[in-house]
Amino acid sequence: MRRLVAAVSLLLCASPAFAAIKTQPVEWTLGEDRFRGVLVYDDVNAIKRPGLVMVPNWMGVTDHAIRLAGEIAGDDYVVLVADVYGRDVRPKDKTEAKAAVGKVYGDGGVTLRKRVAEAVANLKAQAKSAPLDPQRIGALGFCFGGSAVLELARTGADLAGAVSFHGGLKAYLPGNGVKIDTPVLVLNGAADKSVPQADIVAFEQEMNEAGADWQFVNYSGAVHCFSQIEDAANPPGDNCRYDERTAKRSFAAMRAFFGERFGQR
Repeated sequence: MRRLVAAVSLLLCASPAFAAIKTQPVEWTLGEDRFRGVLVYDDVNAIKRPGLVMVPNWMGVTDHAIRLAGEIAGDDYVVLVADVYGRDVRPKDKTEAKAAVGKVYGDGGVTLRKRVAEAVANLKAQAKSAPLDPQRIGALGFCFGGSAVLELARTGADLAGAVSFHGGLKAYLPGNGVKIDTPVLVLNGAADKSVPQADIVAFEQEMNEAGADWQFVNYSGAVHCFSQIEDAANPPGDNCRYDERTAKRSFAAMRAFFGERFGQR
């Protein structure tokens, strides 16, 4: 019996520490506006890892967005759930979300681009207190957030990569010859009524003219919001609906993309 107890004790001592996803608020200012995002990472060790700015869908920084960031972060990334509306702007429904999106796009996307870029700068600043390698930074976003990270890439930002999940493709500001240095992965629902074929053609032309390293994946049968499990209960005819098969495929594509970009296995 003593030998059994001793053996079990040794096994317990030798077992790895359990992962613990840590979330902490991060605040910053841009001009007179104040923002409040959430930093998410596994604090099981202090190994430096890449960072991702995650721009949520149009509902902004929500509990669901934070949980999703934790799933993406695992022990691979430090994720900043970015606030691009303002610290006190938290939409309660689709009407308020639409108004918030309209406000940041009110000048054609200039404000949105500045706010996403500032979120990137503030993620890098967290290297002082989080296990983050500030030299390896990427971005991803969902729906409105997908459009937002594409706008960031259009500024000429130098990131490891940007991934858009079912985001809009339209460019609202002229390119003016800006080279897109950030590799781009667009994950699109082939049946998404909000992304017509004309937008896809224009996007591909824009990326080629800007010298971008880009990939475009069209998922058959998928509509808008295909990765958002909170939209699983929407009726079959709704253009915003979760699709489990496509969600799994798209998250796998995202992980493979960033794994390549960050040199991970």
